Amino acid sequence: MIHKICLFVLKKKYFFCSLLVLFLATASLPAGVAVSAEAVDRIVAVVNDDIIRLVELNKTVSRFEEQVRLKGYSFDKENEEIYKIRMEVLNNLIDEKLADQEIRNSGIFVDEREIDNAIEQVKAMNYYSDEDLRVALTAGGVSMEEYRDEIKRQILRNKLVNIKIKSKIIITESDIENYYENNLEKYASKKKYMLRNIMMIYPIAMDMPSRKTVYSRMEAAYKQLDEGASFTEIAQKHSEAMNAGDGGRLGLFSLDELAENIHEAIKELKPGEISSITETDQGYQIFFVEKIEETGGRTLSEMTNEIGQLLYEESVNEKFQSWIEHLREDAHIKIIR
Repeated sequence: MIHKICLFVLKKKYFFCSLLVLFLATASLPAGVAVSAEAVDRIVAVVNDDIIRLVELNKTVSRFEEQVRLKGYSFDKENEEIYKIRMEVLNNLIDEKLADQEIRNSGIFVDEREIDNAIEQVKAMNYYSDEDLRVALTAGGVSMEEYRDEIKRQILRNKLVNIKIKSKIIITESDIENYYENNLEKYASKKKYMLRNIMMIYPIAMDMPSRKTVYSRMEAAYKQLDEGASFTEIAQKHSEAMNAGDGGRLGLFSLDELAENIHEAIKELKPGEISSITETDQGYQIFFVEKIEETGGRTLSEMTNEIGQLLYEESVNEKFQSWIEHLREDAHIKIIR
């Protein structure tokens, strides 16, 4: 869950997200992410009167490097991805230095009680005892002192955002209504199809005559269905899918949740009808629409709070990015390669 730590998010969004997200992510750090200090250190960036050191950059980048290495890239591709991450992380660290300078200039402070209260929230939400929290931090290579320092930094940065950004944002009823009207497809009711299937598998490497034999068997099953046989019984007898014992029951799906060829095969069907024989990645299949339900459909009044929060967060992200870019324009920043 390293990627959920707001400070290290590699996106063009503000890094002062919910403190609880930070706390929960930090409290559940997986083992094996601790990083030993580099034997050699140097300055990698100057931000006004502050510096960013190589050790600081490497410690942050290491949280992502292991994820990249697990993806099985070629040597060159892996180095390319890690370089991109290093530059994004370095830019995030520069933004943090600028924000920390603003914190000092604004006289914002955090007392120990605020940190204690935040830790108590973490423990309560995770049902942790004090010892549980310490064990989780130790597993992630984080000491309690480091954890408290990180919480302090995040509280300070959230206070800064509250002063500089959030206090100036107003989301009106008109904003919410416009968003709802422009995104009706997200809130409209959807048809969902209760599906069953019969599947006969053919290996990808199977030669064409053998594949035709499988298709002929499927045609025989289709004929029985066409003559009125029970889909459930035919599925139990002939289907080679894992759900055959349950009469081929698949579940409830909207069309946009299905692969395009399956979507096309059932979209015109009514309850009680079967599809034609459909070739899929898994094999030949026949689908049966057991029933169709109308689900979802949420009104503006039901969505007001959710849309308002969404617009608020989008506005914070946008204004924060604009604000931090303004700080960059006025700052002395030098990256030392």
